Amino acid sequence: MQKAKITLTPEQETLLIPLFAKAQPGNPLFFDPHARAILEQVDYDFARLKVPYKTVVLVCQRARKLDAVTRDFLAQNPGGLVLHLGCGLDGRFPRVDDGLVEWYDLDMAPVIALRRQFYPDSERYHLLASPVTDLSWVDAVAAQGRPALVVAEGLLMYLAEADVRRLILRLREAFPGCRLIADVFSRMTARTAANHPSLKRTGATIGWGVDDAHELEAWAPGIRLLEEWYFTQDPDLARLNPGYRLAYRLAGAFQIARRAHRIVYFQL
Repeated sequence: MQKAKITLTPEQETLLIPLFAKAQPGNPLFFDPHARAILEQVDYDFARLKVPYKTVVLVCQRARKLDAVTRDFLAQNPGGLVLHLGCGLDGRFPRVDDGLVEWYDLDMAPVIALRRQFYPDSERYHLLASPVTDLSWVDAVAAQGRPALVVAEGLLMYLAEADVRRLILRLREAFPGCRLIADVFSRMTARTAANHPSLKRTGATIGWGVDDAHELEAWAPGIRLLEEWYFTQDPDLARLNPGYRLAYRLAGAFQIARRAHRIVYFQL
């Protein structure tokens, strides 16, 4: 079988990092067989990404948390709407599909063209090819007044703060009362992330970080922080080896370390 060619920009190549992380069968926290199947069907030297094991662990923690929040949302809102922004090659839809959800995956056109080879459109599953910052894509989403959840995994830190604000305010306008879950960097992490070996390989740049997530509540009336979840509080850390468990315990003792990279959940 001929393998799919990867023809992406440096920024788009970052989607290969979570794909690689979620495809490792020896990971004690998370394994996605869909990611493994894709990994084996694309023509790319994943070794060049030099993904550290600690990144694999963190990406899998993030995926599990976002999956759990999405499942809870769908349990509370059968037939609801989910928008996955910057979807890359992630397999969240088949992982959490309840048979009722209306789902939209959005990413840049070359990413969506690649994605269609593995996840074709269907009656309830839709692919949108657009930069997330070109907010005209919002008009293509048939919300029909349904409760909506927006998932932004590994996305917002690549945007400028002005673009993050524009995105959130547009989502609030188009889907009143919707929920947004995303992982975010602190400002210090945003400044230093360029030294990450995988980002060095792709040449991607980091644009935005936030120290106090409550700052976003001042962007517009009704924006409310529901949860701020730290990777150090993951109940499944006990599955990791003693060295990693110790590292997480130490990190959890310092606010600056806890806030470096965490997950925030808002109602807009």
